[in-house]
Amino acid sequence: MKEIVPAPPAIVRNDYASIRELFAKNVVPSYGRFELVLSHGAGSHVFDVTGKRYLDLGSGIAVCCLGHAHPAITEALVEQSQKLIHVSNLYFTEPQGRLAAELVKRIGPGKVFFCNSGAEANEGLYKLARKFGHDEGRFEMLTATNSFHGRTLAGIAATGQDKVKKGFEPAVTGFRHIPFNDLEAARDALSPATIAILIEGVQGEGGVTPATPEYLLGLRALCDERKLLLLMDGVQCGHYRTGKFQSFQKILEGVPGGETFLPDGLSMAKSLGGGFPMGAFWVRAPYQDLLSAGTHGTTYGGTPLACAVALRILEVIEKENLAEQARKLGAWLKAEIERLARTYPTVVQSARGMGFMLGIELAENIPAFATSDKSAALQFVNRLHAAGVLTVPAGTQIVRLLPPLNLKPQEAGEGISKIEEVVKSLV
Repeated sequence: MKEIVPAPPAIVRNDYASIRELFAKNVVPSYGRFELVLSHGAGSHVFDVTGKRYLDLGSGIAVCCLGHAHPAITEALVEQSQKLIHVSNLYFTEPQGRLAAELVKRIGPGKVFFCNSGAEANEGLYKLARKFGHDEGRFEMLTATNSFHGRTLAGIAATGQDKVKKGFEPAVTGFRHIPFNDLEAARDALSPATIAILIEGVQGEGGVTPATPEYLLGLRALCDERKLLLLMDGVQCGHYRTGKFQSFQKILEGVPGGETFLPDGLSMAKSLGGGFPMGAFWVRAPYQDLLSAGTHGTTYGGTPLACAVALRILEVIEKENLAEQARKLGAWLKAEIERLARTYPTVVQSARGMGFMLGIELAENIPAFATSDKSAALQFVNRLHAAGVLTVPAGTQIVRLLPPLNLKPQEAGEGISKIEEVVKSLV
Protein backbone atom coordinates (compact mmCIF):
# COMPACT_ATOMS: atom_id res chain seq x y z
CA MET A 1 0.00 0.00 0.00
CA LYS A 2 1.38 3.39 -0.98
CA GLU A 3 2.02 5.95 1.72
CA ILE A 4 -0.17 9.04 1.36
CA VAL A 5 2.12 11.32 3.33
CA PRO A 6 5.81 10.86 4.13
CA ALA A 7 6.88 9.97 7.64
CA PRO A 8 7.62 13.09 9.70
CA PRO A 9 11.30 13.87 10.25
CA ALA A 10 12.84 13.35 13.67
CA ILE A 11 12.43 16.37 15.91
CA VAL A 12 15.69 17.28 17.55
CA ARG A 13 14.74 20.62 19.11
CA ASN A 14 13.56 20.28 22.70
CA ASP A 15 10.19 22.06 22.88
CA TYR A 16 9.25 20.50 26.21
CA ALA A 17 9.23 23.70 28.28
CA SER A 18 7.35 25.83 25.74
CA ILE A 19 4.67 23.18 25.18
CA ARG A 20 4.22 22.72 28.92
CA GLU A 21 3.80 26.49 29.23
CA LEU A 22 1.09 26.48 26.54
CA PHE A 23 -0.81 23.85 28.54
CA ALA A 24 -0.35 25.66 31.84
CA LYS A 25 -1.75 28.88 30.42
CA ASN A 26 -4.47 27.58 28.11
CA VAL A 27 -5.63 24.01 28.88
CA VAL A 28 -8.06 23.12 31.65
CA PRO A 29 -6.02 21.11 34.21
CA SER A 30 -8.44 18.18 34.40
CA TYR A 31 -5.76 15.55 33.74
CA GLY A 32 -2.80 14.43 35.80
CA ARG A 33 -0.44 14.22 32.85
CA PHE A 34 2.85 12.36 32.76
CA GLU A 35 6.00 14.43 32.25
CA LEU A 36 6.22 13.52 28.56
CA VAL A 37 5.63 15.64 25.46
CA LEU A 38 5.01 13.36 22.48
CA SER A 39 5.48 14.52 18.93
CA HIS A 40 4.91 11.65 16.48
CA GLY A 41 4.62 7.91 16.16
CA ALA A 42 5.14 5.00 13.79
CA GLY A 43 3.68 1.55 14.31
CA SER A 44 3.99 0.47 17.94
CA HIS A 45 6.38 3.30 18.83
CA VAL A 46 6.01 6.99 19.68
CA PHE A 47 8.65 9.69 20.02
CA ASP A 48 8.91 12.64 22.37
CA VAL A 49 10.16 16.11 21.48
CA THR A 50 13.70 15.19 22.49
CA GLY A 51 13.72 12.33 19.98
CA LYS A 52 13.46 9.55 22.58
CA ARG A 53 11.57 6.48 21.36
CA TYR A 54 8.98 4.62 23.44
CA LEU A 55 7.34 1.25 22.84
CA ASP A 56 3.65 2.06 23.19
CA LEU A 57 1.93 -0.73 25.11
CA GLY A 58 -0.93 1.56 26.07
CA SER A 59 -2.24 2.50 22.61
CA GLY A 60 -3.91 5.67 23.85
CA ILE A 61 -5.82 3.52 26.39
CA ALA A 62 -6.84 0.78 23.94
CA VAL A 63 -7.60 3.19 21.08
CA CYS A 64 -4.80 2.87 18.49
CA CYS A 65 -5.55 -0.71 17.47
CA LEU A 66 -3.33 -0.45 14.38
CA GLY A 67 -0.64 1.57 16.11
CA HIS A 68 0.44 5.02 14.97
CA ALA A 69 0.47 6.53 11.47
CA HIS A 70 -0.89 3.39 9.84
CA PRO A 71 -1.01 3.98 6.08
CA ALA A 72 -4.42 2.29 5.71
CA ILE A 73 -6.01 4.82 8.08
CA THR A 74 -4.29 7.74 6.35
CA GLU A 75 -5.41 6.44 2.97
CA ALA A 76 -9.03 6.05 4.13
CA LEU A 77 -9.04 9.57 5.58
CA VAL A 78 -7.64 11.13 2.42
CA GLU A 79 -9.86 9.16 0.01
CA GLN A 80 -13.10 9.83 1.89
CA SER A 81 -12.26 13.47 2.62
CA GLN A 82 -12.08 14.04 -1.12
CA LYS A 83 -15.65 12.74 -1.48
CA LEU A 84 -17.77 13.64 1.54
CA ILE A 85 -16.80 14.48 5.13
CA HIS A 86 -20.10 15.42 6.73
CA VAL A 87 -23.74 15.85 5.71
CA SER A 88 -25.57 15.18 9.04
CA ASN A 89 -27.84 12.30 9.84
CA LEU A 90 -30.74 13.87 7.98
CA TYR A 91 -29.50 11.89 4.97
CA PHE A 92 -28.36 8.36 4.10
CA THR A 93 -24.72 7.63 3.31
CA GLU A 94 -23.21 4.36 2.16
CA PRO A 95 -20.26 4.16 4.62
CA GLN A 96 -22.55 4.31 7.68
CA GLY A 97 -24.86 1.62 6.33
CA ARG A 98 -21.94 -0.63 5.42
CA LEU A 99 -20.26 -0.20 8.80
CA ALA A 100 -23.50 -0.92 10.67
CA ALA A 101 -23.87 -4.13 8.66
CA GLU A 102 -20.31 -5.18 9.49
CA LEU A 103 -20.85 -4.62 13.22
CA VAL A 104 -24.19 -6.48 13.21
CA LYS A 105 -22.50 -9.36 11.40
CA ARG A 106 -19.88 -9.61 14.16
CA ILE A 107 -22.27 -9.33 17.11
CA GLY A 108 -25.74 -10.58 16.21
CA PRO A 109 -29.12 -9.55 14.80
CA GLY A 110 -29.91 -5.95 15.72
CA LYS A 111 -29.17 -2.37 14.74
CA VAL A 112 -26.46 0.21 15.44
CA PHE A 113 -26.49 3.87 16.47
CA PHE A 114 -23.30 5.88 15.82
CA CYS A 115 -21.92 8.62 18.08
CA ASN A 116 -18.50 10.04 18.96
CA SER A 117 -17.23 8.43 22.18
CA GLY A 118 -17.70 5.65 24.68
CA ALA A 119 -19.42 7.95 27.15
CA GLU A 120 -21.97 8.91 24.48
CA ALA A 121 -22.48 5.26 23.56
CA ASN A 122 -23.24 4.44 27.18
CA GLU A 123 -25.61 7.42 27.40
CA GLY A 124 -27.52 5.81 24.55
CA LEU A 125 -27.80 2.59 26.54
CA TYR A 126 -29.17 4.47 29.55
CA LYS A 127 -31.81 6.07 27.35
CA LEU A 128 -32.63 2.72 25.75
CA ALA A 129 -33.23 1.21 29.20
CA ARG A 130 -35.41 4.12 30.35
CA LYS A 131 -37.43 3.98 27.14
CA PHE A 132 -37.91 0.23 27.60
CA GLY A 133 -39.17 0.60 31.17
CA HIS A 134 -41.00 3.91 30.88
CA ASP A 135 -44.58 2.67 30.61
CA GLU A 136 -44.11 0.45 33.68
CA GLY A 137 -42.40 3.14 35.72
CA ARG A 138 -39.11 1.22 35.79
CA PHE A 139 -35.92 3.24 35.37
CA GLU A 140 -33.23 1.89 37.71
CA MET A 141 -30.01 0.36 36.43
CA LEU A 142 -27.64 -1.89 38.35
CA THR A 143 -23.94 -1.48 37.57
CA ALA A 144 -20.86 -3.07 39.09
CA THR A 145 -18.50 -1.93 41.80
CA ASN A 146 -15.16 -0.83 40.26
CA SER A 147 -16.82 -0.31 36.88
CA PHE A 148 -16.11 2.66 34.63
CA HIS A 149 -18.65 4.05 32.17
CA GLY A 150 -17.47 7.55 31.29
CA ARG A 151 -17.28 11.11 32.61
CA THR A 152 -20.72 12.54 31.85
CA LEU A 153 -23.04 13.14 34.81
CA ALA A 154 -24.92 9.92 34.07
CA GLY A 155 -21.63 8.16 33.31
CA ILE A 156 -20.14 8.95 36.71
CA ALA A 157 -23.40 7.94 38.38
CA ALA A 158 -23.17 4.60 36.58
CA THR A 159 -19.47 4.18 37.40
CA GLY A 160 -18.81 2.12 40.52
CA GLN A 161 -15.86 4.19 41.75
CA ASP A 162 -16.34 6.96 44.31
CA LYS A 163 -13.30 8.93 43.15
CA VAL A 164 -15.00 10.00 39.90
CA LYS A 165 -18.10 11.27 41.70
CA LYS A 166 -16.51 13.63 44.21
CA GLY A 167 -17.47 17.26 43.74
CA PHE A 168 -20.32 16.52 41.33
CA GLU A 169 -23.10 15.67 43.77
CA PRO A 170 -26.04 15.24 43.75
CA ALA A 171 -25.70 12.18 41.55
CA VAL A 172 -28.04 11.45 38.67
CA THR A 173 -30.66 9.14 40.11
CA GLY A 174 -31.42 5.64 38.90
CA PHE A 175 -28.08 3.86 39.39
CA ARG A 176 -27.08 1.39 42.11
CA HIS A 177 -23.87 -0.64 42.37
CA ILE A 178 -23.46 -4.36 43.00
CA PRO A 179 -20.35 -6.57 43.43
CA PHE A 180 -18.88 -7.75 40.11
CA ASN A 181 -19.00 -11.49 39.34
CA ASP A 182 -21.57 -12.07 42.12
CA LEU A 183 -24.80 -13.37 40.63
CA GLU A 184 -26.63 -13.66 43.93
CA ALA A 185 -25.81 -10.05 44.76
CA ALA A 186 -27.42 -9.04 41.47
CA ARG A 187 -30.55 -11.03 42.23
CA ASP A 188 -30.77 -9.68 45.77
CA ALA A 189 -30.38 -6.08 44.58
CA LEU A 190 -33.35 -6.12 42.21
CA SER A 191 -36.20 -3.76 43.06
CA PRO A 192 -39.57 -3.05 41.44
CA ALA A 193 -37.89 -0.08 39.68
CA THR A 194 -35.01 -2.09 38.16
CA ILE A 195 -35.01 -2.19 34.37
CA ALA A 196 -31.44 -3.15 33.38
CA ILE A 197 -28.05 -4.48 34.44
CA LEU A 198 -24.93 -2.96 32.86
CA ILE A 199 -21.48 -4.55 33.13
CA GLU A 200 -18.13 -4.60 31.35
CA GLY A 201 -16.97 -7.92 29.93
CA VAL A 202 -13.55 -7.09 31.33
CA GLN A 203 -13.29 -4.27 33.83
CA GLY A 204 -10.46 -2.06 32.59
CA GLU A 205 -10.16 0.97 34.87
CA GLY A 206 -11.26 -1.28 37.71
CA GLY A 207 -8.19 -3.53 37.45
CA VAL A 208 -8.41 -5.78 34.34
CA THR A 209 -10.96 -8.19 35.84
CA PRO A 210 -12.85 -10.44 33.40
CA ALA A 211 -16.42 -11.54 33.98
CA THR A 212 -16.73 -15.28 34.58
CA PRO A 213 -18.72 -17.46 32.16
CA GLU A 214 -21.09 -18.39 34.98
CA TYR A 215 -21.73 -14.72 35.74
CA LEU A 216 -22.54 -13.83 32.14
CA LEU A 217 -24.84 -16.81 31.61
CA GLY A 218 -26.45 -16.27 35.00
CA LEU A 219 -27.13 -12.61 34.31
CA ARG A 220 -28.68 -13.50 30.96
CA ALA A 221 -31.02 -15.98 32.62
CA LEU A 222 -31.86 -13.53 35.41
CA CYS A 223 -32.65 -10.72 32.98
CA ASP A 224 -34.84 -13.02 30.90
CA GLU A 225 -36.66 -14.17 34.02
CA ARG A 226 -37.31 -10.65 35.34
CA LYS A 227 -37.84 -8.84 32.01
CA LEU A 228 -34.67 -6.78 32.34
CA LEU A 229 -32.23 -5.57 29.72
CA LEU A 230 -28.70 -6.98 29.96
CA LEU A 231 -26.34 -4.28 28.70
CA MET A 232 -22.59 -4.49 28.20
CA ASP A 233 -19.92 -1.81 27.99
CA GLY A 234 -17.44 -3.00 25.35
CA VAL A 235 -15.69 0.35 24.95
CA GLN A 236 -12.30 -0.82 26.21
CA CYS A 237 -12.53 -4.62 26.08
CA GLY A 238 -14.12 -4.83 22.62
CA HIS A 239 -12.91 -4.71 19.02
CA TYR A 240 -10.78 -7.88 19.12
CA ARG A 241 -8.74 -6.80 22.16
CA THR A 242 -9.42 -10.14 23.87
CA GLY A 243 -8.97 -12.12 20.65
CA LYS A 244 -12.65 -12.07 19.69
CA PHE A 245 -14.67 -9.14 18.43
CA GLN A 246 -16.33 -8.70 21.82
CA SER A 247 -15.05 -9.93 25.17
CA PHE A 248 -18.15 -12.00 25.95
CA GLN A 249 -17.44 -14.03 22.81
CA LYS A 250 -13.98 -14.89 24.14
CA ILE A 251 -15.09 -15.50 27.73
CA LEU A 252 -17.86 -17.87 26.60
CA GLU A 253 -15.83 -19.61 23.88
CA GLY A 254 -16.45 -23.37 24.18
CA VAL A 255 -18.72 -22.92 27.22
CA PRO A 256 -22.04 -24.82 26.99
CA GLY A 257 -24.77 -22.26 26.36
CA GLY A 258 -22.26 -19.60 25.39
CA GLU A 259 -22.88 -20.02 21.67
CA THR A 260 -26.37 -18.49 21.98
CA PHE A 261 -25.50 -15.72 24.46
CA LEU A 262 -26.18 -12.14 23.46
CA PRO A 263 -26.63 -9.00 25.54
CA ASP A 264 -29.52 -6.70 24.69
CA GLY A 265 -27.30 -3.70 24.10
CA LEU A 266 -23.57 -3.12 23.70
CA SER A 267 -21.49 0.07 23.65
CA MET A 268 -18.37 0.50 21.52
CA ALA A 269 -15.72 3.18 20.94
CA LYS A 270 -11.92 3.43 21.37
CA SER A 271 -10.47 0.97 18.80
CA LEU A 272 -13.56 1.33 16.59
CA GLY A 273 -11.98 4.39 14.95
CA GLY A 274 -8.35 3.51 15.63
CA GLY A 275 -7.68 7.02 16.92
CA PHE A 276 -10.37 8.82 14.95
CA PRO A 277 -13.07 9.81 17.51
CA MET A 278 -15.95 7.40 17.15
CA GLY A 279 -18.48 5.54 19.25
CA ALA A 280 -21.49 3.32 18.66
CA PHE A 281 -24.00 1.13 20.41
CA TRP A 282 -25.69 -2.00 19.12
CA VAL A 283 -29.21 -2.99 20.15
CA ARG A 284 -30.53 -6.53 19.85
CA ALA A 285 -33.79 -7.43 18.21
CA PRO A 286 -36.57 -7.02 19.39
CA TYR A 287 -35.44 -3.77 21.08
CA GLN A 288 -33.64 -2.34 18.08
CA ASP A 289 -36.42 0.12 17.17
CA LEU A 290 -37.17 1.45 20.67
CA LEU A 291 -35.24 4.66 19.98
CA SER A 292 -37.39 5.90 17.11
CA ALA A 293 -37.11 9.18 15.20
CA GLY A 294 -36.77 12.13 17.54
CA THR A 295 -35.82 10.15 20.65
CA HIS A 296 -32.04 10.26 20.22
CA GLY A 297 -29.59 12.05 17.98
CA THR A 298 -26.10 13.39 17.33
CA THR A 299 -24.55 15.93 15.00
CA TYR A 300 -21.31 14.13 14.19
CA GLY A 301 -22.08 10.48 14.85
CA GLY A 302 -21.49 8.16 11.91
CA THR A 303 -20.01 10.68 9.48
CA PRO A 304 -18.80 9.27 6.15
CA LEU A 305 -15.23 10.06 7.22
CA ALA A 306 -15.43 8.21 10.54
CA CYS A 307 -17.19 5.22 9.01
CA ALA A 308 -14.69 4.96 6.14
CA VAL A 309 -11.87 4.77 8.68
CA ALA A 310 -13.66 2.17 10.80
CA LEU A 311 -14.39 0.03 7.74
CA ARG A 312 -10.75 0.14 6.65
CA ILE A 313 -9.62 -0.87 10.15
CA LEU A 314 -11.89 -3.91 10.05
CA GLU A 315 -10.43 -4.83 6.64
CA VAL A 316 -6.87 -4.68 7.98
CA ILE A 317 -7.73 -6.69 11.10
CA GLU A 318 -9.27 -9.45 8.98
CA LYS A 319 -6.63 -9.41 6.25
CA GLU A 320 -3.75 -9.60 8.73
CA ASN A 321 -5.57 -12.01 11.10
CA LEU A 322 -4.98 -9.69 14.04
CA ALA A 323 -7.56 -11.41 16.25
CA GLU A 324 -5.35 -14.49 16.22
CA GLN A 325 -2.35 -12.24 16.85
CA ALA A 326 -4.02 -10.85 19.96
CA ARG A 327 -4.87 -14.35 21.20
CA LYS A 328 -1.49 -15.96 20.63
CA LEU A 329 0.83 -13.09 21.44
CA GLY A 330 -1.42 -12.05 24.30
CA ALA A 331 -1.17 -15.54 25.79
CA TRP A 332 2.63 -15.34 25.51
CA LEU A 333 2.71 -11.95 27.20
CA LYS A 334 0.50 -13.20 30.03
CA ALA A 335 2.73 -16.26 30.48
CA GLU A 336 5.76 -13.97 30.68
CA ILE A 337 4.08 -11.81 33.33
CA GLU A 338 3.27 -14.99 35.26
CA ARG A 339 6.95 -15.94 34.98
CA LEU A 340 7.90 -12.57 36.43
CA ALA A 341 5.48 -13.18 39.29
CA ARG A 342 7.15 -16.51 40.07
CA THR A 343 10.66 -15.12 39.72
CA TYR A 344 10.13 -11.79 41.50
CA PRO A 345 7.24 -12.36 43.92
CA THR A 346 8.19 -9.35 46.04
CA VAL A 347 7.46 -7.08 43.05
CA VAL A 348 4.92 -8.84 40.80
CA GLN A 349 1.99 -10.65 42.36
CA SER A 350 0.05 -11.96 39.35
CA ALA A 351 -1.05 -11.53 35.74
CA ARG A 352 -4.60 -10.52 34.83
CA GLY A 353 -6.78 -10.41 31.75
CA MET A 354 -6.67 -12.01 28.31
CA GLY A 355 -5.49 -11.28 24.78
CA PHE A 356 -4.14 -7.75 24.50
CA MET A 357 -5.96 -6.54 27.60
CA LEU A 358 -3.56 -7.52 30.36
CA GLY A 359 -2.72 -6.36 33.84
CA ILE A 360 0.44 -6.64 35.90
CA GLU A 361 -0.67 -6.84 39.54
CA LEU A 362 2.10 -5.46 41.72
CA ALA A 363 2.95 -6.86 45.13
CA GLU A 364 2.00 -4.92 48.24
CA ASN A 365 4.55 -2.80 50.09
CA ILE A 366 7.40 -2.70 47.56
CA PRO A 367 10.24 -1.13 49.61
CA ALA A 368 11.52 1.06 46.77
CA PHE A 369 8.12 2.78 46.59
CA ALA A 370 7.75 3.42 50.31
CA THR A 371 9.20 6.94 50.34
CA SER A 372 6.70 8.34 47.81
CA ASP A 373 3.03 9.15 48.30
CA LYS A 374 2.31 8.11 44.69
CA SER A 375 0.64 4.74 44.11
CA ALA A 376 2.74 1.70 43.26
CA ALA A 377 1.15 1.55 39.80
CA LEU A 378 2.01 5.16 39.06
CA GLN A 379 5.60 4.79 40.25
CA PHE A 380 6.04 1.62 38.19
CA VAL A 381 4.64 3.32 35.08
CA ASN A 382 7.04 6.24 35.54
CA ARG A 383 9.99 3.86 35.77
CA LEU A 384 8.83 2.18 32.59
CA HIS A 385 8.80 5.59 30.90
CA ALA A 386 12.45 6.00 31.81
CA ALA A 387 13.08 2.57 30.25
CA GLY A 388 11.24 3.57 27.06
CA VAL A 389 7.86 1.84 27.50
CA LEU A 390 4.38 3.37 27.76
CA THR A 391 1.75 1.57 29.86
CA VAL A 392 -1.42 2.62 31.70
CA PRO A 393 -2.11 2.42 35.45
CA ALA A 394 -5.40 1.01 36.76
CA GLY A 395 -6.04 1.83 40.38
CA THR A 396 -3.17 1.68 42.84
CA GLN A 397 -1.64 -1.75 42.15
CA ILE A 398 -2.37 -2.66 38.51
CA VAL A 399 -0.42 -1.69 35.38
CA ARG A 400 -2.31 -2.26 32.13
CA LEU A 401 -0.85 -3.48 28.85
CA LEU A 402 -3.14 -2.52 25.94
CA PRO A 403 -0.87 -2.82 22.89
CA PRO A 404 -1.86 -2.36 19.24
CA LEU A 405 -3.40 -5.48 17.71
CA ASN A 406 -0.55 -5.52 15.16
CA LEU A 407 2.19 -5.57 17.80
CA LYS A 408 5.05 -7.68 16.45
CA PRO A 409 6.49 -10.63 18.41
CA GLN A 410 9.89 -8.94 18.61
CA GLU A 411 8.22 -5.81 20.01
CA ALA A 412 6.43 -7.89 22.63
CA GLY A 413 9.79 -9.37 23.54
CA GLU A 414 11.29 -5.90 23.77
CA GLY A 415 8.48 -4.86 26.10
CA ILE A 416 8.86 -7.84 28.42
CA SER A 417 12.64 -7.38 28.52
CA LYS A 418 12.30 -3.75 29.60
CA ILE A 419 9.55 -4.55 32.08
CA GLU A 420 11.79 -7.22 33.61
CA GLU A 421 14.64 -4.71 33.88
CA VAL A 422 12.40 -2.41 35.91
CA VAL A 423 11.16 -5.30 38.06
CA LYS A 424 14.74 -6.40 38.78
CA SER A 425 15.64 -2.89 39.87
CA LEU A 426 12.93 -3.07 42.53
CA VAL A 427 13.96 -6.39 44.10
